[in-house]
Amino acid sequence: MASVSHSAAASNVGKIRANNQDSGYAGHSLFVVADGMGGHAGGDVASAIATKRIMEADTAYVSAQDAEFALQAALIAANSQLAETVFEHAELTGMGTTVSALVVIDNQVAIAHIGDSRIYLFRDNELSQITTDHTFVQRLVDSGRITEAEAMVHPRRSVLMRVLGDVESSPEIDTSILATRAGDRWLICSDGLSGVVSNTGIANALRSRTDAQAVADRLVKESLDGGAPDNVTIVVVDIGDGGEERQGDPVVVGSASAPLAFGEEPVRTRAPRIPSLRLHPVRETHFEPDSQDYLSELIEEDARRALRRKVTWLAGIVLLIVAIVGGALLGYQWTQSRYYVGVEGSTVAIYQGIQQDLGPISMSSVYEDTDLELNQLRVYDRQQVERTISASSLEDAKLIVERLSNAPAE
Repeated sequence: MASVSHSAAASNVGKIRANNQDSGYAGHSLFVVADGMGGHAGGDVASAIATKRIMEADTAYVSAQDAEFALQAALIAANSQLAETVFEHAELTGMGTTVSALVVIDNQVAIAHIGDSRIYLFRDNELSQITTDHTFVQRLVDSGRITEAEAMVHPRRSVLMRVLGDVESSPEIDTSILATRAGDRWLICSDGLSGVVSNTGIANALRSRTDAQAVADRLVKESLDGGAPDNVTIVVVDIGDGGEERQGDPVVVGSASAPLAFGEEPVRTRAPRIPSLRLHPVRETHFEPDSQDYLSELIEEDARRALRRKVTWLAGIVLLIVAIVGGALLGYQWTQSRYYVGVEGSTVAIYQGIQQDLGPISMSSVYEDTDLELNQLRVYDRQQVERTISASSLEDAKLIVERLSNAPAE
């Protein structure tokens, strides 16, 4: 029977963020990563509140179905707690958090997911992404409007369509039950890793036979080496055959490892409610409501932006072509103002243009055949003509021919 043999958690603020808004938890059978949003005063609170509430679900379960139901209930409860906290502390309006969590029970894992943190499975030397991002660009990918590669650099790649927070009382949460077996290595991470390190880089780290903590630390380092524009949090779970006893206590990392700035529980002096109309300015976040009208509006806006980019590129290409053609014409006109004396068959001729050719294109043509035979010239003059003699003008070319014809014979 499979069971957790080793696990580890690691978190880092990254190279740009001022504070760590991620939280992570590696428990007995429960493992969680939450990525907060809502600005300096909200994201860390949101991920910490959610993680600490979900940690209460780290208990024994009779079946994977029970664990799945408990995870979903824990995320809904965390969502309610976030909404109540915002109601008591209006300055936190707009805060929210992603959550990706899994519970290992016997030969199965129960999964609950919302947002763009991810769960991966590394099995038989192959990496698989288990969860689907709840993002605007993922919708575009799913609908075939853009490719996975285009999604990585899309200007709206960080726009979330679903999160826990003070927006919806019953957010839609993805849950599932999957089989697991000895040798599997599970990874839960925030987008601070998946947005910086490629799937190949993640797979190479998970492939190493080092322990879970070393793998987590390596992935954090690779994110930092890649610039780490966001917080990065990682939980690694190794599945064994159940023959070894697991060691170690649960580990909490990120903002959940510090005391909550607004207390463990929100004040409940009156019945909790969510104001239907926000009277407070909303801090800039990466969340947008998951409504079909809004999604259609975003898609239309993205199509307009793509059209503008295409028109701009097309105009630039046309201007570049015009500049190249114009330059070529001017250059050709300049070559046709030049003359030189050379050989045409067995006679001396005046050529219009320049001696060099542009690949298969000749840059000169015979302007006048003088009927002056080469064998009538002195050896030196004949050699000069065969090598061509440059002239500054048509008149100069005619003077050269006249000089050659009047030269005394040898």
